[in-house]
Amino acid sequence: MIHLKTKEEIEIMRKSALLVSKTLGLMAEMLEPGISTLELDKKAEEFIRDHGGEPGFLGLYDFPNTLCMSPNEQVVHGFPNNDPLKEGDIISIDCGVKMNGFYGDHAYTFAVGEVKPEIEQLLKVTKESLYLGIEECKAGNRIGDIGFAIQQHAEKHGYGVVRELVGHGLGRKMHESPEVPNYGKRGRGAKLKEGMVLAIEPMINLGGRSIKQLADGWSIVTADGRYSAHFEHDVAIVDGKPDILSTFDYVEEALKKKGALLV
Repeated sequence: MIHLKTKEEIEIMRKSALLVSKTLGLMAEMLEPGISTLELDKKAEEFIRDHGGEPGFLGLYDFPNTLCMSPNEQVVHGFPNNDPLKEGDIISIDCGVKMNGFYGDHAYTFAVGEVKPEIEQLLKVTKESLYLGIEECKAGNRIGDIGFAIQQHAEKHGYGVVRELVGHGLGRKMHESPEVPNYGKRGRGAKLKEGMVLAIEPMINLGGRSIKQLADGWSIVTADGRYSAHFEHDVAIVDGKPDILSTFDYVEEALKKKGALLV
């Protein structure tokens, strides 16, 4: 069942989404070679609680941390750990917040120091594909229109589009209907309606689209060991058009201030 939100509920959700955005901005400030993902995770939990929210992932389906931290060939759902990040790594940081009864959930893939040009291009194209998918979030369109836009852009550049993991509805639960695949055909799938809130999150691989799960039962990696990128926004359909509830502004301001890679 798809739960449509009122405009008042969407404004509440915007607050949750923006706390995620601010948390990712803090991660952008702190991220540098030598820091561990576990250190970042602890700071994120403190920040979320200090700003009136609850970590949305912590304890969800028994996940043990505040952030999903997925470096390099890890696609999503990686555990934070004590291993220091290295120059040339990339890291997907996926964060959720619950506040006032509603969830926010979005993600950004960061470069750690300087990365190879082919990796920079992967990040750029994945982020572009997110916004192309968002453009299709209009009342009367179909779920397949979103996936088609993402898939076409990614595959045009020779990348693999992950099929097994998808975006989703968002609201009082972290994962609501409908599922939002990052592939599809125009005119197929559920019709998009006023009041829908979707977490759109392309997961795009430098190589093939195949993935596998590690023995920890959570971490998803590319089958060929090549890098993967992941960007996510929360999008509501308001007055028939897409309204992005989350923002990358805090991330981008922090990266500009540091002189770090901004895709």
